[in-house]
Formats: sequence, structure tokens, C-alpha cells
Amino acid sequence: MEIDIKGKRIGVLMGGPSSEREVSLKSGKAVFEALKGAGVDVVAVDIVTDSRSENIELLKRHSFDAVFLALHGRFGEDGGIQSILEEIGLSYTGSGAEASALAMDKIASRKIFQKHGLKVARNVVARKGEWGGLNLAVRALGLPLVIKPANNGSSIGLTIIYKEADLDNAMRLAFSFDEHALIEEYLPGREMTVGILGDAALPVIEIIPKHKYFDYEAKYGEGLTDYIVPAKIDAALSRKIQDAGLSSHRLLGCSGCSRVDIILKDATPFVLEVNTIPGFTSTSLLPKAAKVAGLEFAELCLKLLKFAHEKK
Repeated sequence: MEIDIKGKRIGVLMGGPSSEREVSLKSGKAVFEALKGAGVDVVAVDIVTDSRSENIELLKRHSFDAVFLALHGRFGEDGGIQSILEEIGLSYTGSGAEASALAMDKIASRKIFQKHGLKVARNVVARKGEWGGLNLAVRALGLPLVIKPANNGSSIGLTIIYKEADLDNAMRLAFSFDEHALIEEYLPGREMTVGILGDAALPVIEIIPKHKYFDYEAKYGEGLTDYIVPAKIDAALSRKIQDAGLSSHRLLGCSGCSRVDIILKDATPFVLEVNTIPGFTSTSLLPKAAKVAGLEFAELCLKLLKFAHEKK
């Protein structure tokens, strides 16, 4: 590592008030243990509120030199905590407040991707309480359909429906997490993900869930999904997926790292979303790809702190 962190106090922010709190705690614990094992003066901090004033007071009390963000979901990935850290002048890992907010908003990010020629699934946007008249537009997408909250992660609130009679329940679930829902055509194809570290794409991973799709349980349950790292595809197709991932990351103004989820349909990558704070659990994908690229977990964590230092 090119910067000296001896004598530096690092905070790992985890938990948070979102629906992804439990996953975030697992990520944060893994990062904390890795940094501690590397000899870093590190403190684990459980964020329990999105109150601006309370979090500013908490962070100032610890007198950190930098923080590692392991906060998934709302407040962690939507620019909330980032804007607080920027206000108090504290270095942090990952993307800035504006890029984080864009990536978290599946509606806004898709518009940017489409504008710049990236492929995305055809979709309809619905607002809570105002979606009843969308039936014709929804039917035009055909079945099956993917219903998801516009601002959420870890596949929480996502449903794939195979008959129109299930639409109401799927919409109610999505609206329980956000005021807007995204109704998308289902893209049959291979599930791929590509991690971005710094300004380079990591090896592509193919995701093969043992469930019908890559849902919350498949993502975080041991043994419920197979991960092929690197994906068994030819070099040209791998570069095509990496280019789509890197373009998505750059178009949103992301920095540090991200993980871009993609469906490969007929050799064409369709971008699903950019995750600005990817998981750091034992089953998480960015660490798997980094390891194949030669970076052990602790080295990955240290590199992200280095990027945070350079960004400031």
C-alpha cells in the first residue's frame, strides 16, 4: 500500500436503518476483521439512525482519519452518509454523494444508460397510488415481468410474475419499500456481474442460482448459488461485458469500486444496475473477482482506503 496508515484511526460504518441492515452488519464485520488483522487501528461503528445531526456528532466523537463504508441500501448507498462525510471533511471509501444517489435510483440510472447507448430492459415506471391506468403499457411488455422498488438493493421487494393475476401483490410488495416501482420485461439469459476497482474492470463472474432467480435467499444463503469466476466465456465476450460495466460505472460518476449486474442475452449485455457499495460477506462477488485478479480480501480493503485518500 502506497500510503502509511500507521497511527491513522479508521472507522468501519455498518448496519444502518435500511432493509439491508443485516447484510450490512455482515459486510462490516468482515471488513473490520480484515483491517484489524492487517494491523490497522480500526473501530466498528453500528449506524442506527439516518439523523444528520446524530451521525455528525457520532463521527466527530470518534475522531476518525477516514472511514470504510459498508452501509448497504438507503442512507448508505443513496448519498445520505456521503453528504454528511463531505460536510465534515472526512475521507471515505466508494462513490460520492451524487453518483451514489444516481446509482441507487434505478429509474434515473437507466435513463442515463439508454442515452449513452447501453442496453437495458424495456420498462414502465409506476408511482404508488397512480399505477392503475398502466395496464396496457404493462401488457405490452409481455410476461413474465420483473417488479422491483426503484430504490432498493439485495433483491428485497423484487418479484418475478408469470401471470397477470399476480401483478397486484407484486406491486404492493414493491411499494412497501419505495414510492416508485419499476416494471420490466423479463430478460432470459445468463446472469453476469463485473466488479470495478479503481478505473479497471475485474474478471467477469457468472451467477447460477439454484432457485428460479437470484433472490435475497440465493444471494446470502450458503450453497444456494454457484459462482463461476472467471465466467466461462470467450475473451471477446468477456471484454464486451467488462466494457459495459466500466461504461456504466463511469457514466454515473462512480469511484473507488462498484459492481455492475448484467444479463447476457444473445451475446448482448443488458445492464441491470450499478451497486456502489457491493457486499463484503463471505459469499460476496467483488471480493471473489478481486481474489482471482490477485488481491486478497485485506489487500482489497486497504486499496479502497488508498483510493479514498487519493480522492480527498
